[in-house]
Amino acid sequence: MGPPDAILGVTEAFKRDSNPNRINLGVGAYRDDNGNPWVLPSVRKAEQRVISKNLNKEYATILGIPEFYNKAIELALGKDSQVLHEKCNATAQGISGTGSLRIGSAFLSKFWEGNREIYVPNPTWGNHIPIFEHAGMPVKKYRYYDPNTCGLDFKGCLDDISKIPAKSIIMLHACAHNPTGVDPSKEQWLELSKLIKEKICIPSLIWLIKDLHPEM
Repeated sequence: MGPPDAILGVTEAFKRDSNPNRINLGVGAYRDDNGNPWVLPSVRKAEQRVISKNLNKEYATILGIPEFYNKAIELALGKDSQVLHEKCNATAQGISGTGSLRIGSAFLSKFWEGNREIYVPNPTWGNHIPIFEHAGMPVKKYRYYDPNTCGLDFKGCLDDISKIPAKSIIMLHACAHNPTGVDPSKEQWLELSKLIKEKICIPSLIWLIKDLHPEM
C-alpha cells in the first residue's frame, strides 16, 4: 500500500469527529447544510439533456468520443488556431485530471526528446508526483505557495522557472490550484506565459484541465 492521501485523510478525520460544529476542510466540493454533496442545478439540467437523447451506449474509440475531444481542443486552442488548421495536433480524452496526467506522462516518457525531468508547483496534489515517477520521469519543484501570506510566491515562482533548463516539462494548474486554491492573476499568467515561452519552449507545457463530462 502507498502512503494515505493527506487531503482525503482530512475528510476521514471529519467523518470520525463527533463535534456538531465540525467543518470539512478536505476535498473542495459544494455541500448542503447537512454535509451532503450539493449538485449544481446546471449539472442536473445537463444530466436531463443527456438522458433525453436516449443514447445507445456505443463504445467510444480508443482516443475517446470524437465529438467531445475535437470540441475540447478547439476550446483550448481557439477556433482560429494554426495548430488546428494545419492538423498538427493529437488529442485524446482522459478520465479527469489524474487519468489525463497518466496518459500525458506515458506519452512524454516514451517520445519526449528534451529534458525528461518534470517541474511541478510546490505543493501539488499528492498523486501527481507518483504518476510521473511511475512513468520514469524525475520530479523537480518550483516555488509556488507562500505560507506567510497564504498566497502566491510569484517572485519565487518566476525565479525558479527562469532557471529551468530549456525544453523541460512544466506542469501548471490552469485553475483552482490543488491543494492551495491559490491562482495567479490574469496579469501574472501573461508574465508566466511569456517567461515559459522564452525559457522553456511551449511544446513542453502541460495544462492540468479540470474534470470535463464528455456529454455536457
